[in-house]
Amino acid sequence: MSFLLDPPLLVGNGYAIARLAPDRRSEALAATAVTALFVTYSVGLYRNEEWTRSLWEACGAESGRDWMLNSGVTAVEHERPTPATHRLAAVIFATYPIWIRLGLRLGRRARRRRRERR
Repeated sequence: MSFLLDPPLLVGNGYAIARLAPDRRSEALAATAVTALFVTYSVGLYRNEEWTRSLWEACGAESGRDWMLNSGVTAVEHERPTPATHRLAAVIFATYPIWIRLGLRLGRRARRRRRERR
């Protein structure tokens, strides 16, 4: 996971949840669990927590923070990030619930359209 991949993955998860959940309560529980998983794992990667090592090594990154910031696409300083980099990361993490809500909204809309066609 990275800052480049997480938003579309969260939207996709939200979409799938909205299409598959039997009711709003189940939808909310699933969306909360997925968001918590993404935030927990992504923050762990950003902090270079040892328990995330297998993922960032499998992705060929130098560290979890390198994977979160660069993903082999960009070249942001990851070994000694500036306070501005940390602030930007915090802002991005704060957007995670927005992305899953967007996916939920799109999934609900698709579900309604499908029902209307029947």
